[in-house]
Amino acid sequence: MDNPDAHEVQILFTEIIHGSDGQIELIEDEFEVADGRYHYPASTVKFPVALLALERLLEDPRIDRYSRFVVESENVGTSVTNELIKLFVISDNDAYNRLFEFLGKDDINSRLADKRLNARISHRLSVPESDALTTKSLYFSQETGAPIRVGATVSRPIVIPNVAGLGKGIAYYENGSRIEAPFDFSEKNFLPLRTLHSMLTRLVLPECFTPAQRFSLSEAQRQFVLSIMQRYPRETGFDPQQYPDGYGKFLILGDSVDPAPPHLKIANKSGWAYGYLTDTAYIRDAQSGREFIISASIHVNANQTFNDDEYEYEELGVPFLAELGRALITSKRPAGG
Repeated sequence: MDNPDAHEVQILFTEIIHGSDGQIELIEDEFEVADGRYHYPASTVKFPVALLALERLLEDPRIDRYSRFVVESENVGTSVTNELIKLFVISDNDAYNRLFEFLGKDDINSRLADKRLNARISHRLSVPESDALTTKSLYFSQETGAPIRVGATVSRPIVIPNVAGLGKGIAYYENGSRIEAPFDFSEKNFLPLRTLHSMLTRLVLPECFTPAQRFSLSEAQRQFVLSIMQRYPRETGFDPQQYPDGYGKFLILGDSVDPAPPHLKIANKSGWAYGYLTDTAYIRDAQSGREFIISASIHVNANQTFNDDEYEYEELGVPFLAELGRALITSKRPAGG
């Protein structure tokens, strides 16, 4: 916090207070939130794509989240349920990419625009030709008859967002060579922290939004997503040595390898890439009886060079977010709150 501008620190804080009359009060605050300045959202884009995939399933009575499918050019079948678990629990890129193929770029962005959410999802993650405009077909199995084919679709070219800071740093590496120029983020995924915070708030408190603003999920789907967002990897069969409870849960737990305290329930989605770390989390503290939605982002790239794998994630970024989360959930409420 000695130099928040250099680290592009952004924080959004909401405390949820349930009144005895059933009314919900939201106490909100923010720090240095820059809606008009670009930051790379990394894997947080998986959160809206997951919700929109469930929304899309409700519109097609032939398939559901248990239906087995295979993506064109892949040999192993899966289901949306399996992909969502991997996506949220260990932030699996392949799971996100399969849901991206299911929806396609234009459908994703059209659905977000309909909800008045300021975002632009443009590409898959960590694969060649990640921004290809044509999706792969998906084939959903049926008990009888031929598989149901979904896709392929062709999307329009990527539209560059009207925000500042699309060129970052002083250099970057490409194909093993150092390029002495800012790194261009103009066609990368765009998901402002305020939008991400609003997405999680709409999932946790749909009653605070109009039907048009909500994600169109059944209550069973909504509860399913919240349940897997708060799972720890060990609860889903992953090795706790490789994936401790703090894996991906940067706020509060990120700097610890110890088991999470049982009184805390954290439903979150985080992301880290290009030196950016972001986390959005719904937190319930059974000891204090308090509930929060907290979203925060920090950039750690001391040498201002991209694609060199020299980012201060463990030294600075994760410890900062962990300590920030602990400070916020133990903060005193404002007078009258």
